[in-house]
Amino acid sequence: MIDDIIIKGKKYEGCNASFEKAQIVLFGAGFDGTSSYRPGSRFAPMAIRSETFFAQEDYSPYFDRDLTQHPVHDLGDVEIVFGNSSKTLDHIEKVSRFIVEHEKKPVCIGGEHLVTLPAIKPLIDRYPDLHIVQLDAHLDLMDELFGDKYSHGSVMKRIQDLLSEPFRIFQVGIRSGSKEEFAYARNNTRLFKFHVNEFLKNLADLKEKPIYLTIDLDVFDPSLIRGTGTPEAGGIFFQDYIEVLKRLEKFNIVGADVVELAPHIDPTQVSTIVTSKILRELLLIL
Repeated sequence: MIDDIIIKGKKYEGCNASFEKAQIVLFGAGFDGTSSYRPGSRFAPMAIRSETFFAQEDYSPYFDRDLTQHPVHDLGDVEIVFGNSSKTLDHIEKVSRFIVEHEKKPVCIGGEHLVTLPAIKPLIDRYPDLHIVQLDAHLDLMDELFGDKYSHGSVMKRIQDLLSEPFRIFQVGIRSGSKEEFAYARNNTRLFKFHVNEFLKNLADLKEKPIYLTIDLDVFDPSLIRGTGTPEAGGIFFQDYIEVLKRLEKFNIVGADVVELAPHIDPTQVSTIVTSKILRELLLIL
């Protein structure tokens, strides 16, 4: 049963619908077992929930919508089996598959970026022509990191391995990666470096396609979000993100995630507060 691998806890403020009535189902996946620089994203799901209670309104002036008026359910957190990455990833995939099989949209709160792999697998199975929009500072296209093929640095390579053809991953805001990763990207993904402007001009291929949106928070400028595992100089700002959402809300987004918040790295808690608002706007366009 799915209840056996879900930990109930404090819910995301504004998620007031039952599972049966919800169109969108939120779940936490606080796994950071392959973090290679600054760990701590395991604490993100509950930190985000806490900040939404104290520091966030349900209403978005950007979209003139209120979260409480939309059927969103917070399922809880996936049970993390520390020291057993394989079993943990299997738990995440089972939860995502449970949501997809009930004809609902899964939204995962990471955790490190590797959690995207098990979260997206059921959607790749459901939608053979699934396209992925990746907001990220890093390509994450290594074949392996420190000898491990399953890591936050190789997650998009593993996802590309599952796809039947190239150029279905749109990589936006990228400003870091090895020479080999950039060479691979030129032949296998749609690459939009540094900013969002070129991406917004090239959305035609996403029309009428099912889309998975993965948001690695290091895509943002470190002055906005410093509490992340591998911050990179430069980056997008909140208004850039809103412009992306305003364009993507017209498309068929079937699932999403927000990953790589390490809340304890930023003692001001600003990173967590901003992330809760990033998540609010995401839920509202879904």
